[in-house]
Amino acid sequence: MQSWIKVFENQNQIRAEIVKGILEENGIAAVVMSKKETAYQVLGTYEVLVPHGDALAALQLIQNEITF
Repeated sequence: MQSWIKVFENQNQIRAEIVKGILEENGIAAVVMSKKETAYQVLGTYEVLVPHGDALAALQLIQNEITF
């Protein structure tokens, strides 16, 4: 199994899902992992993870193609 690495983190789930969608459109597998506190759903963030080998390409896409 490949190791996965975090390439994006945000408190807004929709932004994390947008990043995931753009990465997948460009052929990079991605998943969103919730790091929210389950009791309150207020504290914490959402992380976008990609396979280690795709991290550089994913970071470049995020930096150059995505603005919020």
